[in-house]
Amino acid sequence: MAFLTLTAIAKRFGQNTVVHGFDLAVERGEFISLLGPSGCGKTTVLRMIAGFETPSAGTIMIDGRDVTYKRPAERNVGMVFQAYALFPNMNVADNIAFGMKVAKRPKAEIDARVTEMLELISLPDLAARYPYQLSGGQQQRVALARALAVKPQVLLLDEPLSALDAKIRVSLREEIRALQRELGITTIFVTHDQEEALSMSDRVVVMHQGRVEQIGTPHAIYNTPKTRFAASFVGTLNMLDAEIKDASAGLIIVEGQTLRIANGTPGAPNGSRCTVALRPEALAIGPARPGDNVLSCTIEDVQFLGAIVRVKARCGAHILSVDTFNQAGQPAWARGDQVEIHFAPEHLVVLD
Repeated sequence: MAFLTLTAIAKRFGQNTVVHGFDLAVERGEFISLLGPSGCGKTTVLRMIAGFETPSAGTIMIDGRDVTYKRPAERNVGMVFQAYALFPNMNVADNIAFGMKVAKRPKAEIDARVTEMLELISLPDLAARYPYQLSGGQQQRVALARALAVKPQVLLLDEPLSALDAKIRVSLREEIRALQRELGITTIFVTHDQEEALSMSDRVVVMHQGRVEQIGTPHAIYNTPKTRFAASFVGTLNMLDAEIKDASAGLIIVEGQTLRIANGTPGAPNGSRCTVALRPEALAIGPARPGDNVLSCTIEDVQFLGAIVRVKARCGAHILSVDTFNQAGQPAWARGDQVEIHFAPEHLVVLD
């Protein structure tokens, strides 16, 4: 049985339903990211797990215990907020100790746990400082230590890195993931940043308009998206309108050119329309390998992005993005050049 289970969760505010039939089973020690744009319902789901919002329908179970209508203090969860939410009148040590003091733990236990947490977040010498004396990254580390100090069963992270600059954000997300693995704590992480979700998670839940679009490993979410939204939201994507020429053989027509899909298009009638997707890095320009699909295109633009060269090429009504590594001896493509773009049949993904 899963450690954390959400079954048919829904949330309504008046006549407005912001979460629809949300189902999720999380294993003990798993790191799950809820990924989606603002307003998709991901933070509402997190707040329902924490007990700050009550579901309009459905059940929430933690370690076999129904906590759907339990108060936050009865759930044994820790939460880290986007805005740190540290107490400005308390120093670092007192902020970390706050939850344990509320729980009336012995002073010796509290002092030992605070020392342990300060070592864990690599701030052992800052116990006496106040939040205004800390950087943003340090404040978020303290907020994380405060959430972990009470030894929660589930750690909830509500966009904890969005207020930080890019370099600190990358560093801190690596630290959070390392801590989570070390402690083995079940973690739910809310973010709208696809790079954060893909780099940190065991599994990703892609959400849109209060519904789950897809749940899977970062590899599956990126390489085999199931819906148009999941495909377009995660990573850069080329989407092509196609006509099914021969479903049994996996043949489709794009802009009058025949392509083959490795897995075929089972159940789709010949002559019907579908949408297929291709990642820019799956495409190459130049002579095709045996068995590759080939599209004849015209280069519209060439963008140098440091290690990557992104080529925009027109194929009929479609503009394709092609990402290649910047290498010595690479052809100097220019606007108007006629080129052939090729890719393996298994890189074509049919979207639902």
